[in-house]
Amino acid sequence: MGVFVVFEFWVVWWMGVLEYRSLKEFLRRREIRFDVSEHAAVYTSEEAAKVRGVDLKTGVKALILKSDVKGFILGLVAADKRVDLKKLAKVVGVKSLELASAAEVLKLTGCEVGSVHPFGNLFGLPTFLDRSVLENELVNFNAGLHTVSISMKAKDLVKAIELVVEDFSKNR
Repeated sequence: MGVFVVFEFWVVWWMGVLEYRSLKEFLRRREIRFDVSEHAAVYTSEEAAKVRGVDLKTGVKALILKSDVKGFILGLVAADKRVDLKKLAKVVGVKSLELASAAEVLKLTGCEVGSVHPFGNLFGLPTFLDRSVLENELVNFNAGLHTVSISMKAKDLVKAIELVVEDFSKNR
């Protein structure tokens, strides 16, 4: 059992590394300026903001959601907000949405929950951005790993993703 757990850890880690490399190449091909920082592993938006030395609101939470009709989507909100699933369901045009399981997130993105980056087009997922993200000049997000973050201009994030911009967040 112990050997399997160690093997699984390394497989998941390597998937995150591959996703991080893919993301960097994607941004470079589009000549988008970004900064990378490596840090201790973070699992919450609050931990990420603290280790990055930035305001919580500049973080972008990338949430994989599913519906029974349209499959999976990616919802993006500022880290100081929560997704209002009812509002987002209306935007998407479905009756309801729910968070994907950790296994579904890993299968769809190659990333663990909490390390998913906001580029839904790289996952083949329709992407929806809450306007709260655009209140910041710079945004920060995990880049496929819990130990790597990217910082870039919010306007460049929008340029690089095929997305729908709407209001679907609520205060925490």
